[in-house]
Amino acid sequence: MKGLILSLSIATLVSCAQMPATHPAQSKQPDTASVAPEPCIGTTDLPASLRDSFVPAVDSDLLNAALGEPGKGGLCQGQVYISTGVKIVTLYRAWNSTNPGSTYGNWWAFNKPSGKVAEYREDFEICYQWSPLDKLVTCELKAGTKVVVGNGQSAFCSEYLSYGVSDSQQVYISDASNSVMNCETADGVLVWR
Repeated sequence: MKGLILSLSIATLVSCAQMPATHPAQSKQPDTASVAPEPCIGTTDLPASLRDSFVPAVDSDLLNAALGEPGKGGLCQGQVYISTGVKIVTLYRAWNSTNPGSTYGNWWAFNKPSGKVAEYREDFEICYQWSPLDKLVTCELKAGTKVVVGNGQSAFCSEYLSYGVSDSQQVYISDASNSVMNCETADGVLVWR
């Protein structure tokens, strides 16, 4: 009888030791498979001022690299284009000074960032963990460069902050350091109104 009680006690201790510990208030990204994706909004058509500067192209690998899953950022929808060099195309990228390798990252915009930082983050689905947005690089796109133009996918930043899909156009470049030229860098400064 003592052996049976001892065996049951050891079995109970072993099974309890193998149970995962629970931690209250952990930030956990929702399972994207169980979340219904928001429909994409906006357009992949180029602004009228840039239509002469690009021609449509097909590159499924590049497009797939730019598209993101709901809650994880990237593009919700996109169209591949090749720059023609007919006109100068200026691109802007807000980046993270603590990571100098992010100067020429994948994500760019046709318009210079302006207004409130919080609104810029929401328009372009940039979680605070991804970048403090304290530097800006302005470059010209080289002729013959393939890009993806599209609208932002939703992004889950934390249990307190997430961004929905956006109609703001973003530009994805797979190898920006070799695709841009004549770049200038600016520092972010605190301005309070």
